[in-house]
Amino acid sequence: MCSASANKVSEQLLPGYLIRRGSTLERSLLVKFMQRTYQERFPQQDFAHLARTVEQYLSKDTPLWWVDVELGLQGGKGAGGEGEINQLNSSASPVGCLWVGNAVDQVSGDRHAHIFLLYVIPEHRRRGIGKAVMQYVENWAIERGDKQIGLQVFQSNQPALNLYNQLGYQTQSLWMLKELPGYFVGDSYG
Repeated sequence: MCSASANKVSEQLLPGYLIRRGSTLERSLLVKFMQRTYQERFPQQDFAHLARTVEQYLSKDTPLWWVDVELGLQGGKGAGGEGEINQLNSSASPVGCLWVGNAVDQVSGDRHAHIFLLYVIPEHRRRGIGKAVMQYVENWAIERGDKQIGLQVFQSNQPALNLYNQLGYQTQSLWMLKELPGYFVGDSYG
């Protein structure tokens, strides 16, 4: 597997799939992927508010990567050199997304990577993409000196929980909510 880099070229993630660094100009596509993620868990909810989340948090300090289907290569390696493939050899629409932010461990005070979003469209699941992306971001985090990676996952998302457990993630804390009188979970607090 190639190491994570900030160049504009795609890298082989696994056979048939490329990973490339996204940009802050891809806000609308990131919103679309975030909405798809949440709509799978809460199909009746409107997630228009996620655009504000992306607007507030997407920056050069919160990297974004896209997974594309690799199209046929012409002449082997791309123009970028060893391990790099020209973006023209990838699909026009990504099949996966990874968005990473920063967090501070409240016990040690150390900064570490925090996964905001990992999403693979349903038609491309169960092919190793999620695992490969997680290994990719782990290498990226090690390169920048992080000692850990954090994430949140819905307790009802058993496939994701299985993946994270398989990769060695452990529950460190629980996020708890209480519904207040007059509201129900999913209300917009405008």
